[in-house]
Amino acid sequence: MASQALVIVDMQVGSFTEANPRYDDRRLVERLNALAAQVRSTNGVVIFVQHEGPPGDPHHPSLPGFQLLPSLDVTTTDIRIFKKSCDSFLATELEDILCKSSITKLIITGCATDYCVDTTVRSALAKGYKTIVPVDGHTTSDRPHLPAVKIIEHHNAIWADFISPAGPAVICLCDEAAL
Repeated sequence: MASQALVIVDMQVGSFTEANPRYDDRRLVERLNALAAQVRSTNGVVIFVQHEGPPGDPHHPSLPGFQLLPSLDVTTTDIRIFKKSCDSFLATELEDILCKSSITKLIITGCATDYCVDTTVRSALAKGYKTIVPVDGHTTSDRPHLPAVKIIEHHNAIWADFISPAGPAVICLCDEAAL
């Protein structure tokens, strides 16, 4: 049985557009592909979480924006979870899959740092999972009040000091996350 899972949140075509550029997006995909390969090599589980938007939303399953980025390395053994809120656990089968696979350690990555990644990290910590968040494993866009790099920096600091049953998140680089 696997003991760790890599959770890759919302790395979908509709989240990466010219109108909504993401910080360091191309290199992020390269790092996530390398991390996924490392997790798979240790018999870990790779889980892609996709946001399923309502009709008219770019992430609606009938639209191209719902698809995972074509530059992501996705294998037939990877698992896909579909969500309708920022929390990858809420009303999804994520926790059941983790329990059935005896997963005790989560590596959480993806898009967007300040929305779905943050909510998923907080939920995982509240549920008692050992949670690792690579500092270079998530992205967001500039916001009117703060640039993306500062949003990422802020969330990494918050997660590293978060009070939860499992302790704070472990913050490290993608290269160190699956060790």
